[in-house]
Amino acid sequence: MFTLEIGGRPIAVIDTDEEDARELVDSAPFRGDLQRLLSEDKPLWDGTAPLTVRAATEEEIAEFEASDDEGDEEDFADAADDEADEGEDGEEDEEDEDAAVVLFLVPITDPDDDSDEDEEA
Repeated sequence: MFTLEIGGRPIAVIDTDEEDARELVDSAPFRGDLQRLLSEDKPLWDGTAPLTVRAATEEEIAEFEASDDEGDEEDFADAADDEADEGEDGEEDEEDEDAAVVLFLVPITDPDDDSDEDEEA
């Protein structure tokens, strides 16, 4: 497991190998999500702060594993792969099984997602 730090602050644990974690963090769609998603009413990433991928600490791994029971994980596949697979039957589900699993270590909100409010009501 690997941790994404933004400007030295741990933001997310990524359950994949180092190469795939770096590839995910370097992808334009993921970086776009980091700029769109909010934590404490501010974007996770300002587009200029350094993005660092490092080995996850024991505490971060434990938090990730504990969250598995709570369902707090979000699956992120490389968006370029998702776009390429959209028209292919059956392959998208198989690709999703291999997708990196990302657990955000900070509270996040998606300003484009109204379904959270609808689900809680």
